[in-house]
Amino acid sequence: MTRSNTYSQQEQGWMVYPGRGWRKFLFKLPLYRWRLGLARLLSPNYLLLTITGRKSGQTRRTMLEYTYANGHIYLSSGWGKRSQWVQNVLANPLVTVQTVREGTVSGKAIPVTDEQEMALFYARAQGHSPIWKEYLTSWGIADNVQDFVLKRERLCVLHIDPVDEPNPPPLTADRKWVWLVFGLMALVLMWIGRPSVRSATARKV
Repeated sequence: MTRSNTYSQQEQGWMVYPGRGWRKFLFKLPLYRWRLGLARLLSPNYLLLTITGRKSGQTRRTMLEYTYANGHIYLSSGWGKRSQWVQNVLANPLVTVQTVREGTVSGKAIPVTDEQEMALFYARAQGHSPIWKEYLTSWGIADNVQDFVLKRERLCVLHIDPVDEPNPPPLTADRKWVWLVFGLMALVLMWIGRPSVRSATARKV
């Protein structure tokens, strides 16, 4: 079996690491929607993960797809331990999770290594993401539970255990004021435009 620390992920299609540019912006769009108060318009498979930066000690946030199974929230990283959020979580596993359905949960992120638990995750997660097959292909894994479990060390899957400890603060929809600004701008533009319409009508008469 090829171990995770020797296998190189094959980046192609949607599985090219979104380090910068339009790919990074695209993956941040769900977070922008949450902050604008549009969380209910997101896919129900999304959650907001709040973590602590491993170097800065500051709060960091990201939106991720999740799977709910056996009373746990499961997360998987498309790019394994390369993802910044994974590196932060491995350094400080205390996290805050927010979902539209379950609300806010303080938890501890635990890497999944057990064969049975990985098989359970596969059974619940298979095909739910539109890039599921690309995800597996990039890691050289066939879309069946046997290969998924056999090559589990290539992947990074975590589950969230609820804890009663001080965790990073949850995020409110802190950009709702943008809609007020847009509304006021629209009213101003309508008000400015009205005299010009009247003048045009007068000229025609």
